[in-house]
Amino acid sequence: MNATAQIETKTRGGGRPRSEATRRSILAATMSLLQTGSVQSLTIEAIARDSGVSKATIYRWWPSKASVVIDAFIENHIINTPMHYDMHPAEALVRHWRALAEQYTGRSGRIVSQILAEGQSDETVLREFRQRFHYGRRAVVREVVEKLNEVHKLPEGLGPELLMDMLYAVIYMRLLWGHAPLDDEFIHSYPLAVFRLIGIEFDENTKIVLP
Repeated sequence: MNATAQIETKTRGGGRPRSEATRRSILAATMSLLQTGSVQSLTIEAIARDSGVSKATIYRWWPSKASVVIDAFIENHIINTPMHYDMHPAEALVRHWRALAEQYTGRSGRIVSQILAEGQSDETVLREFRQRFHYGRRAVVREVVEKLNEVHKLPEGLGPELLMDMLYAVIYMRLLWGHAPLDDEFIHSYPLAVFRLIGIEFDENTKIVLP
């Protein structure tokens, strides 16, 4: 069960079952506060105030402010970046890649960059973000890349892990370094250029051109 599929009767570390409505209220308040503030300036007190719950309730379910932010980010992010399984794997990867890049042009990009920045001075934040978000999402992408390799053999020396890095690492580099924008031209052209390097072409509707 992932972070977005927790049900009303789930508990963390014992204690009373948590209310799904209360959980959603807390996560919604967190995302709302992050519209105008940063992860660093956010406080549990503010989340409690805006969600109408006590600090004790929040700490009963999450060990830290960073944990609340990560859960709020994951729930919002996964809904908006689905992986499609009803099309050619290359088409599914392009659609997912573009959805991710588009999300990172706005609030989600600011949040994830702030989480990663905080993680540089607090290893527990970075570890939790890897465990709760990165590893799970990478596994989803890897499954589709492996299906791609079954229908279109990747070039020798370019395994699924390297292809994933070629596709996705550049988004984080642009997000964190800011040396180039995550603009419409980049979002449109970059994934197509990567696939062209491995012999996969798309038409003007981003449908794969079969040989």
